[in-house]
Amino acid sequence: MIMELTTVWFALIAILWAGYFLLEGFDFGVGILLPVLGRDDRERRLLINTIGPVWDGNEVWLLVAGGATFAAFPEWYATLFSGFYLPLLLILVALIIRGVAFEYRGKRDGAVWKKRWDLSIFVGSLVPALLWGVAFGNIVRGVRLDERHEYVGGFVSLLNPYALLGGLTTLTLFTLHGAVFLALKTDGEMRRRANKLAATIGLPAVAIAAAFLICTAIIRFDGIGVGLFAVAAVALVAALVANRLGREGWAFIATGATLVLAVLGLFVTLFPNVLPSTIGDANSLTVHNASSTPYTLKVMTWVAVFFTPIVLLYQGWTYWIFRKRLTVEKIPA
Repeated sequence: MIMELTTVWFALIAILWAGYFLLEGFDFGVGILLPVLGRDDRERRLLINTIGPVWDGNEVWLLVAGGATFAAFPEWYATLFSGFYLPLLLILVALIIRGVAFEYRGKRDGAVWKKRWDLSIFVGSLVPALLWGVAFGNIVRGVRLDERHEYVGGFVSLLNPYALLGGLTTLTLFTLHGAVFLALKTDGEMRRRANKLAATIGLPAVAIAAAFLICTAIIRFDGIGVGLFAVAAVALVAALVANRLGREGWAFIATGATLVLAVLGLFVTLFPNVLPSTIGDANSLTVHNASSTPYTLKVMTWVAVFFTPIVLLYQGWTYWIFRKRLTVEKIPA
């Protein structure tokens, strides 16, 4: 039973991270594109309003993923947050600044005031979009763990070429995902500019993502993982085709599928490890030696069965209520 539940919770954590990248990914993309597509204050307010009702709800997926990791695999959680302390702290600070910026931007009318918070939104979106890829790149590649499963490397070793390529992959994919979302959620001139920008971002996103997934298959080959990567690549190309045809809904579904399939592929490739050791396989953390007790996993399973449908229902309801397109003309001067 303990082995079965550890596998179940590893899969659930993979789904939570896939959901987070799917939903928060376009949030980050909108924030990154704020100074690019927002030519004046009204246009920037329009861009912020596209994610205004949902951005904080999307972050729930991160909180649940972190909490589930802490409860189901405490050894994994402890090693990650001690070894990856600085990059995770940078992500946390960026998310805090970004959240404060959304709330405080409209408190005053001064141009300088708004410009500073717009910059905060941009930086607070770009930093996590980059560093999440770096973090997952190191998790898949493996880090220096000793026989006590403690990280003995340094911060610089986390900035290896493969991890940095992972960071560029999430950065470009999130930006593309955000551009497609803006083309889906706006109309008029903003919709046309977002559609055109998505086409521009698409080609480098395909090249960078393909390079990262090929490197991943070389480092840790897994047949199912490679299959998921291949389908993700097809979905990414389909997103560009749909965007070119002006079918923003299909393009958004395709970019979302790309992110979900890529994350699931990384977790499949990683299994049964949760954090490999580059010093020796005996030092690696696995779903078995990093897990909680059977009782803890049983309680968590029942809690997940009860609360997960509720979360999905209220979040789905939110997206349905705020599904209509927005235009600059609807933003008061």
